[in-house]
Amino acid sequence: MILAKKPPLTLEDRREVSVGALIVCGAVLTGCSLMNPGLVLPADSANVASSGVAHRYEVIYGFKNIPDAATPFDGLTEVGGTFYGTAYSGGLEVGAVFAVAASGAENVLYDFKRGVDGAKPFAGLTDLNGTLYGTTQEGGTKGDGTVFSITTSGTETVLHSFTGGRDGEYPRSELANVGGMLYGTTYLGGSSQDGTVFEIGPSEPEMVLYRFKAGADGAHPYSRLTDVHGVLFGTTSEGGGAGNYGTVFEITTSGRESVLYRFKGGADGAEPIAGLTRVGKKLYGTTRLGGSHGYGTVFAITTSGVKTVLYNFTGSPDGAKPFSQLINVGGELFGTTSAGGAHDYGTVYEISASGAEVVLHRFNEMHGRGPIGSLAYAHGELYGTTAWGGGNARKNGPNCCGVVYEVSP
Repeated sequence: MILAKKPPLTLEDRREVSVGALIVCGAVLTGCSLMNPGLVLPADSANVASSGVAHRYEVIYGFKNIPDAATPFDGLTEVGGTFYGTAYSGGLEVGAVFAVAASGAENVLYDFKRGVDGAKPFAGLTDLNGTLYGTTQEGGTKGDGTVFSITTSGTETVLHSFTGGRDGEYPRSELANVGGMLYGTTYLGGSSQDGTVFEIGPSEPEMVLYRFKAGADGAHPYSRLTDVHGVLFGTTSEGGGAGNYGTVFEITTSGRESVLYRFKGGADGAEPIAGLTRVGKKLYGTTRLGGSHGYGTVFAITTSGVKTVLYNFTGSPDGAKPFSQLINVGGELFGTTSAGGAHDYGTVYEISASGAEVVLHRFNEMHGRGPIGSLAYAHGELYGTTAWGGGNARKNGPNCCGVVYEVSP
């Protein structure tokens, strides 16, 4: 399948493209069942991995929408045995920060109010010395998003309000901690509304390191940045020249950017949304589209730009359209796909550095649907979220509400 060249996006298109893509993923998946916290599912055809081994799956918590949290787009961060995350909706309608224990006890730490405090958090949280740092896509003094900190007791502080101009707009990436400074990207803003890379500290002002130009250098980054010996690596979902299929780039903390790879669409892959994960001397990532079947790829790339496609998703039964960053557990990589699997509700999978893929879990109506965020590894188990399904989905509609789950690797 060869991907058609995409026309240039208008500014309004760009404001909606990522959330729109996610909502479409959710809207086509209907028929959610009520889900009980702590439900351990039996081994059936949806749960048996492609290796033939049944992996235990448990729903830890099903979100309930307002006044609870709902629609968590990213993964979880563990601090002191408790998992913390953000929800794009729920709370006071514009998102929340929540905490959940492995036992299933959940509480909302903070409800965003769409004021200067922020609104609609898209990305997960980063732990820095016991305080959590994150971004909101909207809200702040200009309505263009914020960087915030929050204590584990729920005290929120805005560190920066984006202006929609040269400092950036609509941050959607988790922050990366490098030597006590935080680095992130904005999807829009900069010199030509094509996104930025920025630096900020707990007590240091925001500084833009790079403004994308929508040409060969890339455009519209979602991804979390990955530190390799003081150099940051990331992806842009668009740009890169002919085809507009995205890039892998590197940037120094002083702001010198260079493109390692420009995706070509088709079998090569297209639209890398997730960040990169280091294993040994290589970086591993995913593309949401492209590959030999059009459902996305897993790829490896060296820091000198030599790229290899490791795996091509086929849709069913292995998964499709991966959004999440891979995590490295003992040299093995684990991730999620937002669609595909047994019911087109997504999968949890494991893939080796040589490209051997095993499905650990295929979501169905009872499991939640649309896992968008990255996995967390703790206590020998994998933990994650789904953006939709579960909880009170029947009551609140098919595009609500999401779950927190645990799956054995």
